[in-house]
Amino acid sequence: MKVVILAGGYGTRIGEETHIRPKPLIEIGEMPIICHIMSHYSRYGYNDFIICLGYKGYMIKEYFAHYFLHHSDVTFDFRKDNQVHYHQHKTDPWKVTLIDTGKDTATGGRVKQIQKYIGNEPFMLTYGDGVSNVDIAKLVEFHRAHKKLATITSTQPPGRFGALDLTEEGAVSGFREKPKGDGGWINAGFFVMEPGVFDYISGNDTVLEKEPLEALARSSQLMAYKHTGFWHPMDTLRDKNYLEELWRSGKAEWSYKP
Repeated sequence: MKVVILAGGYGTRIGEETHIRPKPLIEIGEMPIICHIMSHYSRYGYNDFIICLGYKGYMIKEYFAHYFLHHSDVTFDFRKDNQVHYHQHKTDPWKVTLIDTGKDTATGGRVKQIQKYIGNEPFMLTYGDGVSNVDIAKLVEFHRAHKKLATITSTQPPGRFGALDLTEEGAVSGFREKPKGDGGWINAGFFVMEPGVFDYISGNDTVLEKEPLEALARSSQLMAYKHTGFWHPMDTLRDKNYLEELWRSGKAEWSYKP
């Protein structure tokens, strides 16, 4: 099953970084966040990726064009016609297809454009700026069991502020750091979709999260896999710094270290 990653947005809310490079190349622990995401899928045996490019997409092409070189020990022998010898390498077993889906194309339009690379097979889809420890194997199993066209992973994000535990008299009895939100479930990405979903997308201006998903829901073809573990988007510089701190402190729940 192929994994599609949406990596074409402008990332305006983290403009401190994205004026230089596309958001998926922003590094967490000296590794672009898109590679963190790909490594998570790879852990479950999914190594065939299609990346939908847009804003500064050429930089993502250049990154993967030099990926093997940057992750290998290498000898450049200038005495013998500039021969290059690769030694021990630390690369992943990935196949990466990079598709320019347009700088201003909406999320649904980007998905529609890669239909020919998917064929008549189910596929997974996620965003190029959010990390999670969602169990991909259980997600796929859930999708196959309900036999609908699409599965969306849902989560309850933590609140942005700590909360006070108060008595009826107003005394503070304790503190709770970053409690869960208001009880609502939100879209965490990490979709599984059947090829029939392409029929719900009209063109480049289609926003996946609006008409297509709403139509799938109305026709009872959209199910939600509830994820109660770690999930965090990288929307702002504050988010980036938070994920970086988790990585440095060894508390990056989305990652695993062999």
